[in-house]
Amino acid sequence: MTKIDFYVLPPDGSLPMAVAIGRLAEKACARGHHVFIQTENEQVSRQLDEALWHFRPSSFVPHSCLADASLERVIVGHEEPPLEYSDVLINASNGIPGCFSRFDRLAEIVTHDDTAITASRDAWRFYRDRGYRLAKHELQAT
Repeated sequence: MTKIDFYVLPPDGSLPMAVAIGRLAEKACARGHHVFIQTENEQVSRQLDEALWHFRPSSFVPHSCLADASLERVIVGHEEPPLEYSDVLINASNGIPGCFSRFDRLAEIVTHDDTAITASRDAWRFYRDRGYRLAKHELQAT
């Protein structure tokens, strides 16, 4: 059964979403996992793709956009992930990914805008009501 973690960003905005996603992807990649980062649309995928190149000056996360058709260890996309990717799913959208249950781990990113808070609460209830094991982590900027 998929293990689901909610990663709550600081309310003061000191940790941008792209940096938090970069940290999670870097950690999973270092452990040998394939990572799919689910976004809302192509524009967000491209923005996150660019941000991952610069999220931390001292590191490198090999990644690509799904639309580019080159499969790196980390892929960013808004479409259905390739079947080869079933280790870690990072959800950077405000919806519940239809394919989440085929992944070993799901990381839900929680930001502090009203739409995201509502979506995160709905997602928590959705997963809880279906018996998934949930955990919440408060992230820090450092």
